[in-house]
Amino acid sequence: MLNLKNHRLDRTRLFFGAASGILLTLSFPKTGISFLAWFALVPLLAASRNLSLKNSFFLGLLAGLAHYLTLIYWLAHTMTIYGHLSFYISLPILFLLSFYLALFIAMFSMTVTRLCATPISLFFIAPSIWVSLEYIRSFLFTGFPWELLGYSQFNMLNIIQISDIFGVYGVSFCIVMVNATLLLIYLALTGKNGGEKSIGIKQAATATAAVAVILVAVWGYGVQQIHRIHEQIVKSPSIKAAIIQGNIDQAKKWDPAFQRSSTLKYIRLSLLTKNFKPDLVVWPETATPFYFTRNLELSKLVLAGIRETGTDFLIGSPAFNVKDNKIEYFNSAFLVDAAGKVMGRYDKSHLVPFGEYVPLKKWLPFVGKMVEGVGDFRAGEKGRTLKWKNFRIGVLICYEVIFPPLARAMVRNHASILINITNDAWYGKSSAPFQHFSMAIFRAVENRRSLVRAANTGISGFIDPSGRIIESTGLFKNAVITQNVPLLDAETFYTRFGDVFAMTCLGIAVLFILFRLFKFRIHS
Repeated sequence: MLNLKNHRLDRTRLFFGAASGILLTLSFPKTGISFLAWFALVPLLAASRNLSLKNSFFLGLLAGLAHYLTLIYWLAHTMTIYGHLSFYISLPILFLLSFYLALFIAMFSMTVTRLCATPISLFFIAPSIWVSLEYIRSFLFTGFPWELLGYSQFNMLNIIQISDIFGVYGVSFCIVMVNATLLLIYLALTGKNGGEKSIGIKQAATATAAVAVILVAVWGYGVQQIHRIHEQIVKSPSIKAAIIQGNIDQAKKWDPAFQRSSTLKYIRLSLLTKNFKPDLVVWPETATPFYFTRNLELSKLVLAGIRETGTDFLIGSPAFNVKDNKIEYFNSAFLVDAAGKVMGRYDKSHLVPFGEYVPLKKWLPFVGKMVEGVGDFRAGEKGRTLKWKNFRIGVLICYEVIFPPLARAMVRNHASILINITNDAWYGKSSAPFQHFSMAIFRAVENRRSLVRAANTGISGFIDPSGRIIESTGLFKNAVITQNVPLLDAETFYTRFGDVFAMTCLGIAVLFILFRLFKFRIHS
């Protein structure tokens, strides 16, 4: 049994718990100091040793709150400015969401403190528990996998290449494994263990050697894969794509007085691409602040601009269908050819709760939506792709790009390219646009597909199948960028089998927890 005599949750432990949370946040954009993630959990893990279940839970909760309140602080601003909520309502909502997310770190802290006393359990089981909790967070209550730990390494290309096998969870696993190894070294050097068995220098050295071998293998795999992908890019077909970043003020976007001027601005910027002869011009999410094809006057204006540009367009626009005398609203993307003919439409399949629909509306009639428009949006078909020329396009609208299964389903449905259209104007100049962009990189690596991202106010850009950012734009600037984009067609292990690694970690964690609980019961 663990020695739990030292129950005090003193100021030093509280400081270390909060420090872990802050270090985690600093490892993500905007600061983006990626290497901090590799030891950010050590203060929490060290401070939680010998604590009771209750105190280790509360220490993890503190670390989680320190992390998420500083990571998604921008949510309060978004709800206040664009959701038209009082700041005194927005702040508690931010706290509640942060509290919910912090529960996962609290569960991790409590479980590791209680059950991972031996070196082998710290080294292998602790990362499995972390990945299991991240995986559960990705789908529980529709899921909110915003900035999972592995995303902190978005700019470490050699490290993130393993995502084509393990997904982002493989990177998270490695990071927690390194944190656990550093804890073993700390415990061995200080003798501050107090677990079932003391941890000696030899055991810490063995763990260090093992993690070094794993990291060298990960790095080597990354180097090899980047080289291989670049060789494939040279031999693959490509298209020339243009991204239009209109930089439309969110406060004016849906004002009828600005609909025409906003539309004309996108047309004018698109015409600048004419000399580059792109194969496809991409406009962001809801770039047309009206119902495209339904508002005849403004739709004719857009179609005339498309014909004048002389190429195909992918346009973000709200849409609606009439079914059984009821109107169904969609957040959509229209594929339009150079002659102005609509070739296909993708409807967003993973909607934002309280942003695009109100969950449990029957029981929460007093809760409104933060987006403009009439009625709730309806979800479209998951995995749907748009046929274009001899290829298929997978469209991810807004935060759909943070859900790996959606991109995977599109590539399984023969998408040769992924296009993410979004409107991040809601977030202002906060960390959110940088965080959102960083997660998109992993969808390219997981499936070995180029990713084109068009954002109304930025960040827009091109990402190649190795996760390399070819070109990107700044925030709140008019921008027109054009690049050749390679189209690969091979399926990765991740594309074929999905989150089998995360599910395996979940199975291992559950079995280990059940085994340890059974063992404790036998000895009690």
